[in-house]
Amino acid sequence: MQARAEKLFKVGDKAVYPPKGVTEVVSIKELDISGTRQKFYELKLLAADKSGKIDKVMVPVAKAATVGLRAPINESEVREIFSILKEKTIAFDNQTWNRRYRAFMEKINSGSLFDVAEVMRDLYRLKAEKSLSFSERNMLEKARSLLVAEVAVTRKKTEEKVLAEIEKIFAN
Repeated sequence: MQARAEKLFKVGDKAVYPPKGVTEVVSIKELDISGTRQKFYELKLLAADKSGKIDKVMVPVAKAATVGLRAPINESEVREIFSILKEKTIAFDNQTWNRRYRAFMEKINSGSLFDVAEVMRDLYRLKAEKSLSFSERNMLEKARSLLVAEVAVTRKKTEEKVLAEIEKIFAN
């Protein structure tokens, strides 16, 4: 996935901005910052926050790869994501919940949907063994929303259909 981070985006393109998720490039602006003229991508988040507000983010074009801005995954990567979700034998080490939380948050914030899929899978499997803490439930929701949104964009399906497909994996 890293090779695509160097891609230049144009207005109308979809881009993934970790850890916020899928965005759309709504404009490319030149702004003066401390006397230096810089180009910025203006990104509109496709998902509203909990209040229903849709955020916009400005990312310097020159720093796009550094912040992890990338194109959405492709279909073969979606299949790989689903393979990760289907893995049954997950070994949970006996680390404390706060260490597990930090490790999972690092994966969620990494920008890699493969890492996000691992977090989602692991939390679903953990949920089958015990009830999740409030923080773990929030983490699971964050991982699920990032993953579902990006797969929906790639497959040109509704998020509801993608979520149903994923829920079916964990129902077995």
